[in-house]
Amino acid sequence: MFPVIYSDEFLEHDNGRFHPERPERLTAIVDAIKAAPWADQIKWQLPTAVETRRVMPLVQQIHSQRYIDTVEEIALSNGGRLDADTGISPRSYDVALLAVSAWLDAVDQVLTTNNSAFVLARPPGHHAERQRGMGFCLFSNAAIAAYYALEQSGVERVAILDWDVHHGNGTQDVVERDARIAYISLHQSPCYPGTGQASEQGFHNNVLNLPMAPGSTLADYQPMFEQKVMPFLTKFQPDLLIVSAGYDANAADPLANIALQPEDYGLFTNSCLQLTRRIVFGLEGGYELTALAQSVVATIEACLA
Repeated sequence: MFPVIYSDEFLEHDNGRFHPERPERLTAIVDAIKAAPWADQIKWQLPTAVETRRVMPLVQQIHSQRYIDTVEEIALSNGGRLDADTGISPRSYDVALLAVSAWLDAVDQVLTTNNSAFVLARPPGHHAERQRGMGFCLFSNAAIAAYYALEQSGVERVAILDWDVHHGNGTQDVVERDARIAYISLHQSPCYPGTGQASEQGFHNNVLNLPMAPGSTLADYQPMFEQKVMPFLTKFQPDLLIVSAGYDANAADPLANIALQPEDYGLFTNSCLQLTRRIVFGLEGGYELTALAQSVVATIEACLA
């Protein structure tokens, strides 16, 4: 059985009317998974309650207390905005903490079974830096999951592969000083947030940024995986691979200009599985609902093969 960690509570984070990061992203994915021919192989799991997991100390390890308090205060004040792109509704603080818990559940699941799992949660996290959230993101889910994994027995190195179309400036900000964590990002350049130059290699040569030109297709991505991503990961030899699984590099997506197709993500997943089956996939971006749902289906289908 393939674990998908999901809760309807993730629908209660509200960025505001007409915002692209909307609850329908999750419902479209849930419907597509349930309609797949292998739907009976999915094990749906609710995330562990935040209090039970003691999530807050882990969030405080990554984010400043001042920033955490700001998110909570905006939520308690009936909502507002961190910036023009990033909304906070009355339930957003609690939901964002539950999303962190879901990512941690996936780490536990993968390390216990030595097989992959998918975190179907929102808000996303890879733009959330230590001192601020931005780009639809509140807490740095992938980075928090990486540090949590490093506390587990037998885990000495964690790699984060970010195939979202936007560079994960928040994830890099959190992990680039830690030699135990590698961060790899393929992202459109130029594009929001303007970070992720190839010259940015981390403090221990533990960062690999691969800027992709607008209009890039699988013909451009596949050599990057074969010649850059996989050799980097193979050399690093992670005990756990975390994938910041954004699907906004699809040709149909309205927020960028990369031209991938949903089935391409199945190929990327297969490449990762050749390295290890200990993979936590966690949802980041992806805003055209059909392409998003088909891409997640392609990712899970590769894991089931």
